[in-house]
Amino acid sequence: GEFVNSYVLAKLKILTRGKHLWTRTIGSTVVGQLVDSAIFYPLAFLGQPGWSVAQVIEVGINNYLIKCAVEALFTPLTYVVVARLKRAENEDVFDVDTDFNPLHLKG
Repeated sequence: GEFVNSYVLAKLKILTRGKHLWTRTIGSTVVGQLVDSAIFYPLAFLGQPGWSVAQVIEVGINNYLIKCAVEALFTPLTYVVVARLKRAENEDVFDVDTDFNPLHLKG
């Protein structure tokens, strides 16, 4: 999920030409947490005593929605932190040529 979040965040920055930070942070969280939740909750809880399939799905969906809501809630703070970092570092990186393949071995 975190890898997907980072990938989507980087690609959305290129797509939006560095504008609309909120679309990048919330959009990448929506996609990344969807992947994370779809993998984690079934693996962690399916087959455990007392957990039905319906309960696993309900808990997964509710936690997914909470994570997305928290991201949206913290977006104004994210704007402040990002602006300060850009000023302090005098840099704004776009991952245009970044190789996101986690299996690529550099040697």
